[in-house]
Amino acid sequence: MHCLDEKYPFLTKYFTNGINSADKNIAHCILFYGSDLQSQYDLALEIARLLNCKGTKDDNCTCLNCNWIRENKHPAVLTISRVDNKPSDDSSKTVISVEQARMIKNDLLISSDYHRVLIFCDKDKDGNIAGLNTQNFQEEASNALLKTFEEPPENTTFIFLTKDKSDMISTIVSRAQCFYVPSKLDEDRDFSVVKDIMDGYLELERDEVLDFYNKILELTKDNEPQTIFTQMQNYIEALLKANINNNALKIKLIQDLKSIETAKKEYKLNMNIQTILETLSFKMILND
Repeated sequence: MHCLDEKYPFLTKYFTNGINSADKNIAHCILFYGSDLQSQYDLALEIARLLNCKGTKDDNCTCLNCNWIRENKHPAVLTISRVDNKPSDDSSKTVISVEQARMIKNDLLISSDYHRVLIFCDKDKDGNIAGLNTQNFQEEASNALLKTFEEPPENTTFIFLTKDKSDMISTIVSRAQCFYVPSKLDEDRDFSVVKDIMDGYLELERDEVLDFYNKILELTKDNEPQTIFTQMQNYIEALLKANINNNALKIKLIQDLKSIETAKKEYKLNMNIQTILETLSFKMILND
């Protein structure tokens, strides 16, 4: 992939050289982290292509394996997410399940002529690639696969995609070779989801705190809490830029940014979202 060569010359060269070496010198567990999840996924597919190519291994190779992988139809290159490759009787919709983990272990007991690559990730409500975290890839499911990650069958590679290593269970991070994938995209400064609620929040009084809290909580029913937190930060950063000479307001806005960052960290620690939002609302409205 020429665009990957240009965007990530070090990573593409590293994996190309490792795969082309006599002993295929790459780790069997790889973790990519960074904000550009689609590029992580593209890198994972390119690794899978190089591992399975029976032709020239260059970008234009048209062997059957390369074509299958480009079309995302290869039988041994699988996306594992809360919506992909689940057992037929698995009704879970929000997590990579224990049932999925068991299915993967059983499938790997069957020998394969291909190099199997399992790409673990999440997907948002529109089907876009998203990152793993402790909510969608929980400890019970990951623990069911730990021995497989440690001692995988021959010609098997696991690749995990996440925004931040701290989003992943530590036992996965410790078993994987980790690579930061820098984002080449413009930073997303969107705050459209929270704009109506955030407009005028600085003028809210004590008796309006619970109303502010309830509105933010309602948003989390259809949006990931981390997305809401990020959009709140984006809104406040836009206010900061518009009031660069107002020192008193700047101090207040920077305080609120720190409070939201604390809320993000608390959510990563699996704290109750209602408690997090209630505390955050009081901090932002009452300057507690």
